Amino acid sequence: MKTQNYSNHRKYYPPHHFVLLPLLMILLIIGVVKSFNDVANQLNWILFSIVVFLLLYLAIMLRQHYALGNQNRIIRLEFKQRYFEIFGKRSDEIEEKLNFGQIAALRFAYDDEFKILLEKALKDNISGDAIKRSIKKWKPDFHRV
Repeated sequence: MKTQNYSNHRKYYPPHHFVLLPLLMILLIIGVVKSFNDVANQLNWILFSIVVFLLLYLAIMLRQHYALGNQNRIIRLEFKQRYFEIFGKRSDEIEEKLNFGQIAALRFAYDDEFKILLEKALKDNISGDAIKRSIKKWKPDFHRV
């Protein structure tokens, strides 16, 4: 597999991102344009546009909603486990001080950097994106949807 880093860590699902969503966007644009240009069938084109918009919205939201919610819980559990393994104590107080973006970003750091970046996140409240950009040796996560 290709080495993972900040610039390539996002994952795409081609049928969804490069076929279904662009097709729905094209249909929506056609429907909106036709609703202005085809006065005789304007109501039909408006209804068509509304239906396509709703399908587009559902395609975007439903595909990721359940999977990401579950993965976010797993990422929090991984943080708790990793914190316990490194420091030998529970992470409840620490976890309350971090937002999810920070917790998610820390998973890309190996243990030595994890300690440094965790301290920086707690002390300076740096963002998850800043944490990712600070990582020198990237620990890949190929399993995120």
